[in-house]
Amino acid sequence: MLGILGGTVFLKKQAFEFKKEKKVKTPYGTVLVKMADGFAFIQRHGAKLLPPHKTNHWANIYAFKKLGIKEIIGINSTGSLKRNIKPGSLVVPHDFMQFFPKTFFDNRAVHITPKLSEGLRRKIIKACEQLKIPVIKKAVYFQTIGPRLETIAEVKFLAKFADIVGMTLADEATLAAEQGLSYASLCTVDNYAHGIAKSLTYEEIVENAAKNAEKVKKIILRVVANDYTD
Repeated sequence: MLGILGGTVFLKKQAFEFKKEKKVKTPYGTVLVKMADGFAFIQRHGAKLLPPHKTNHWANIYAFKKLGIKEIIGINSTGSLKRNIKPGSLVVPHDFMQFFPKTFFDNRAVHITPKLSEGLRRKIIKACEQLKIPVIKKAVYFQTIGPRLETIAEVKFLAKFADIVGMTLADEATLAAEQGLSYASLCTVDNYAHGIAKSLTYEEIVENAAKNAEKVKKIILRVVANDYTD
């Protein structure tokens, strides 16, 4: 079974058709998990739609592990740091950067090497190709803390090292790795970052994210059909 972490892409509309819901208790809090054929879905921001810096990533990742799920795809909303990566694009990052990562190991030193799963990335890309949906196959994602967007000076700095910017992927990827789970991401590009082009409000970014929801849904269902159904 595949785990799906959804966010602002699906705030405006129902993501998928689910068969049942279950509340999964973890040491970090209780998580509502929606179950479908071949996959389980968690709205990462929870019922209260917490902002990115308050999102309980620990509980989300642990809930998937408790359910026996070994592979997770994050659906992440991003801003573009490069003019050639236009809003409306879909991106499957191959690497990420972050200055202040979250961890399960606050009280002991456990050193892991975080990374995005190449095998899971390939499954997403294959699904896009089968559906003839254009996708950018390599990009570096930079995670900021949020909830505010980035300054022009910060964007100029980040653009030297990364292609897209967001507030959730790196935490999820790192925590998944600490739990021995594979993680990859399908990112929607919902705006240009501050100073690259016209700045948008948060409400406009959420609206743009929703426009890609149907494409994202088709891609996820194809990944599930290819690899996670009997």
